[in-house]
Amino acid sequence: MASQTQFKGTPVNVAGKFVTAGMKAPDFSLTKADLSRFTLAEGKGKKLLLNIFPSIDTPVCSLSVRKFNELAAQMKNTLVLCISKDLPFAQSRFCAAEGIKNAMTLSDFHYASTFGKDYGVLMTDGPLSGLLTRSVVIIDAAGKIAYARTTNDIVDEPDYEAALKALAQA
Repeated sequence: MASQTQFKGTPVNVAGKFVTAGMKAPDFSLTKADLSRFTLAEGKGKKLLLNIFPSIDTPVCSLSVRKFNELAAQMKNTLVLCISKDLPFAQSRFCAAEGIKNAMTLSDFHYASTFGKDYGVLMTDGPLSGLLTRSVVIIDAAGKIAYARTTNDIVDEPDYEAALKALAQA
C-alpha cells in the first residue's frame, strides 16, 4: 500500500507504508562514508535517530543535518543517522565542510537496498522520484520504533523539538 507526501504543495506518491511507533524497526543495510555497510544490528542497544531526507545538497536537508548533529548527538546512548540517496562521497564532502562530527551519514544509493520501501519513504513520482522523503524515525534501544514523523511537504523542516522530546523518552 502506497502513501503520499507533497513537494511544494503537489502530491507525490511514496512506495511502501510509512513506519509507525510501536512496530519493530525493519532491518536495513546502508553505505557508510568508507563504503562499508551499516546495519540496524550495529545500532543494537542504542537509541537511533534516523534523519531521512532527499539530498544533503539542499538548504533544508543540510540544515537538518547541522541541527541534529548539534542537538541530538549530544544525548547519551544515541546515534544520529543522516540518510539520503546521495553518494557517500558527497555526504563526506558536506560533513568535512560543515564540521559535522557527531552524526553519521549513510547512503541508500545501492540498487539492492530496500530501505526506502521498507520505511515507506521512497518517492515514486514527481520531480524528486527515486529520492527519500523528509522524515524522522526514532528507534529505541530494544529495536522498536518510538517515533515516526514525515513532514507534510518535503520542503518543510522536521519538528526538531518533538523529535528531541521523543528521543529523550525512548
